[in-house]
Amino acid sequence: MFTVGAELYTNSAANMNLLQSLGVGVVRLDMNWAAVAPNSPSLHKPAFDASDPNAYPATSWARYDPLIRGLTARHIGIDLALIGPPPLWAEGRGAPSRTTQPEWEPDAGAYADWVHAVGTRYSGHFTPPGASRPLPRIDFWSVWNEPNIGNNLGPETTHAGSAVEVAPRLYRDLLNGAWSSLHATGHGHDRILIGELAPAGATFKGAPGQFGAMAPLRFLRALYCVDASYRQLRGTQARQRGCPTTPAASAHFATQNPGLFKASGFAVHPYGFTSLPPNVRIPNEPDYAELAAMPTLESTLDRLQRIYGSDTKFPIWSTEFGFITNPPNTGYTITPALAAYYLNWAEYITWLDPRIKSFDNFLIADPPGTTVFATGLETATGQPKPSFDAFRMPVYLPVTRTTAKHPLLVWGDVRPAPDAARRTHRRQQVEIQFKPTSGGNFTTVKTVPLSGPHGYFEIRQVFPGSGSVRLRWTYPNGQTVVSRIADITLH
Repeated sequence: MFTVGAELYTNSAANMNLLQSLGVGVVRLDMNWAAVAPNSPSLHKPAFDASDPNAYPATSWARYDPLIRGLTARHIGIDLALIGPPPLWAEGRGAPSRTTQPEWEPDAGAYADWVHAVGTRYSGHFTPPGASRPLPRIDFWSVWNEPNIGNNLGPETTHAGSAVEVAPRLYRDLLNGAWSSLHATGHGHDRILIGELAPAGATFKGAPGQFGAMAPLRFLRALYCVDASYRQLRGTQARQRGCPTTPAASAHFATQNPGLFKASGFAVHPYGFTSLPPNVRIPNEPDYAELAAMPTLESTLDRLQRIYGSDTKFPIWSTEFGFITNPPNTGYTITPALAAYYLNWAEYITWLDPRIKSFDNFLIADPPGTTVFATGLETATGQPKPSFDAFRMPVYLPVTRTTAKHPLLVWGDVRPAPDAARRTHRRQQVEIQFKPTSGGNFTTVKTVPLSGPHGYFEIRQVFPGSGSVRLRWTYPNGQTVVSRIADITLH
């Protein structure tokens, strides 16, 4: 997968072509409720049928329709994330500042109406006025974005210092509305992801307050109406969180909240935000959900299902990920070269876990500045970072030191290979190349045929000595590309 930012709207054709050349299978495309809704800055809802896509101005859809058509034409799937903020007229009352905190208690009914309009528009049967053919069908959806962060859904708790979680109840209501609307518009058998949680949150006393970030596993417990010991909430504690207050009411919780139990998968953004390797958990944060904590997230989700008699085991989708580099962000310690290595290592960890169904990178290019979210494959000026080659053609050797004549495991992926195979009707192959420490050129030591839908391979290879290993592959147009270099030592 690949998650894009505003860059896709400003240089659409070139960036869609780039994503295709990188072998991206699915783009997570954020559709912003306030950007589509009419009169978003107004406190008063206009008189219109919010469930009907024809009731929205054509300009509301103008930034999305061409991207959806363009990505579909390039055989790139779309995970359409239906995110906030809401229009101001759909915001709840009582926000400390309605203009600077627009995600305050969004109206779940209004959100459901909007999702109904979106589902109708991208049903595969809707032809916009003036168009000659229907818009493509969307069959992959995400509900909201990082609801455990107060800037995306507020308040997180009732007030600073409060132990009462609010955002999980708000998200539960939003999910129920979206679930009903997607089913009503013919998308009941589509892939629908829930969660989309940020991996971290404040855990000190009094946190997160109204607009901080809530640790994801704490958010999950409140979402499923259990306490820190995974006992169902009762009485006042339950009522404060919008949960069933009695055992009899809890018996209906699963049927009243079908998305929490029947969704196609659970999405998370498993950033580490530290210089730690991707296989190391962040110390003293048991409620976090970074990549190394995925087994804990999985077991937590399973446990929450069992509490209500469900045997659902959600597939896990990584829908936003990457490593912030210095440069340009001077607040981090990961160099671009180390980020490329970590990116391949992280993908190998992801590949090993059968429950994780995707690997994602966020941003094509870094935004300008020195304090930005610099997870791009390119610099702000469009120059490839080491992560560019690492994403296109990852290579990872779990062991890089061994005895002479002992094989080493080589794992890798040629991400553009499946698209090349589709275009040429020819099976693709990749070369494993080696260059000795003593000098010389890279030479091919093994040619590996590629099979499967995503271009991955794993083999054991004997190398002639210490040196450097890389992958080489040629596009159908004759362009030859190489991976990052992995060094090995034989003794």
